[in-house]
Amino acid sequence: MDTDPGIICFQHCDSKVFCFELPEKCPVCLSPMANTVLPLPPLRIPYPFVRASQHSCCIVMKPTNGDFLNDYLNSKDLHIGVTSSKGLVVEYDKNGLQYDKASLWKQCLIVDGADESWSEIWDNTLRHVSSLTCWSSERYNEENFNCYNFVLKFLQELRYGALSAAAVSRTRFCESYIVPQTTTAGKYISLYRKLKKSGCVTHRISSKHTACNTLK
Repeated sequence: MDTDPGIICFQHCDSKVFCFELPEKCPVCLSPMANTVLPLPPLRIPYPFVRASQHSCCIVMKPTNGDFLNDYLNSKDLHIGVTSSKGLVVEYDKNGLQYDKASLWKQCLIVDGADESWSEIWDNTLRHVSSLTCWSSERYNEENFNCYNFVLKFLQELRYGALSAAAVSRTRFCESYIVPQTTTAGKYISLYRKLKKSGCVTHRISSKHTACNTLK
């Protein structure tokens, strides 16, 4: 199931217009859109979320409960996991290590990943870290020993350049890799929710701007 709502952007009346489908009339000047020559053809806003199973050797992230588009708030917790070279999701939660709950990872963010040449090392490291006895349900603690600890331990053992270097610190990894992704996602989520409520969002632009780059 494709979860991309398909947000598009076009320009008219010196404004950017965001919507799910082209309207019959311009929401700014109310003139008919039929046979209207637009400064640029309608552009589809890049969808930031992916299916984890389709992305190998990656660190992936999703809301602990629900999905990004409808349920996520900045105050809510995020859940993080690792995909193998085959797209199998390995994650740690209150039930211990979990493997490939694919139905729960259909709308997630890619935090970062490794080159294809690292696939074997990635899988071997993932197997090794997963075999450690510390990832039991009894050891799990929502605040102090959770999914984040599992992912950071994996990255530390992987020794993959800057990604692993940042993993030595929870704060550093969050600032370098998680915040940039959630910030971009947050802009898309905000726009989606406004569109879901009103059907159309407009943004006045100067003549110097010719691209729908609000989300960049």
